[in-house]
Amino acid sequence: MTDSNLSAPGTLHTDIAICGAGPVGITLAALLIKRGIAPDRIALIDGKTIDQARLDPRAIALSYGSRQILEDVGAWPLAATAIHEIHVSRRGHFGRALIERDDYQLSALGYVSRYGDLVTTLAGLPALRGVSLLRPVQVSSSDEQADGVNIVLSDGGVSDGRLLRSKIMVQAEGGLFGAQTGKTLQRDYDQIAIVAHVQTSAPIPHRAFERFTDQGPLALLPQDDGYALVWCVRPANAAELLALTDALFLQALADAFGGRLGRFQRVSQRNSFPLGLNARPATSARTVAIGNAAQTLHPVAGQGLNLGLRDAAVLAKLLAQDSATSALEKFAARRKLDRSMTIHMTDMMARVFASAPEGALSQTLLGFSLGLVDAFKPAKNLLAEQMMFGRR
Repeated sequence: MTDSNLSAPGTLHTDIAICGAGPVGITLAALLIKRGIAPDRIALIDGKTIDQARLDPRAIALSYGSRQILEDVGAWPLAATAIHEIHVSRRGHFGRALIERDDYQLSALGYVSRYGDLVTTLAGLPALRGVSLLRPVQVSSSDEQADGVNIVLSDGGVSDGRLLRSKIMVQAEGGLFGAQTGKTLQRDYDQIAIVAHVQTSAPIPHRAFERFTDQGPLALLPQDDGYALVWCVRPANAAELLALTDALFLQALADAFGGRLGRFQRVSQRNSFPLGLNARPATSARTVAIGNAAQTLHPVAGQGLNLGLRDAAVLAKLLAQDSATSALEKFAARRKLDRSMTIHMTDMMARVFASAPEGALSQTLLGFSLGLVDAFKPAKNLLAEQMMFGRR
């Protein structure tokens, strides 16, 4: 990609302005080019430098369907740990579901990588040469008109009046739930996600765990020499856990998860972020939101990025076929089912089961239903296929 800046006077012009050069935004640019859109008709805008993006250590879950999308643009193989099995259970209750790759004749159900590794691989794609990359640059405001969108850009947080004129604007940068503008469907789960990398004495290679507790889900995803931890708890408990020493934190984690992986031995720096649902953005003729900008989900089942990559795949195909306004109308219709199914699946897991207090009927029903899902193959296949491929 071609790095640009805001030093030259005048108005920049492009056909497709993608606001957000994270995995979803860059994948969209690469797919557009593969579908026949010239690189010089695309602009990518991002508030971070490429070095900041490359050093981002966050763990990300990629479904097998996301691997197919990344393969399509030449961004695979990628530094990642494969998931062969997913073990879903309810702490302290009978019943569990085990999803295995062999049941679907796949090399893996999904993968765990790092945000920085994925962005580095995508940003280095040869096909992206010629794309205008504006970073670190922020969008101060936008004004949609009948024939295009005027995007006001800022450098260092101060707008200097520079404009980017584009036929359509794609919003692909969502940010964290607590800092977002509310959309049509919004829900605060009253949970905080604590994320870190942990090591155990008896790891089970390539097996991921999703364990429901009375405060929220606890996920352990195989990554390198240990596990990527996503532990969802109430805000007050999160503050207490974050303040603990490493030894006491590991003991609390062992109490919540159990001894299936032996002793929890090491933990990296812990970080946290608030959890909520913020989805169904307002639609317009020349502006469209994809990925986290369109739907911020609870991390249960790890569906957020995968849903965003499916957004990018469908939008690229439609923009290569039709005019801007026609493509965006079709996009909204095509993505409605997949988005709705994924939003309702994650919302149900987070709100109905994971948030109910210990001893509630819903918790007993969860354990029972997990056993039923495991025994009833059509139900398990439906769940697995939605998690791996979605609808696109």
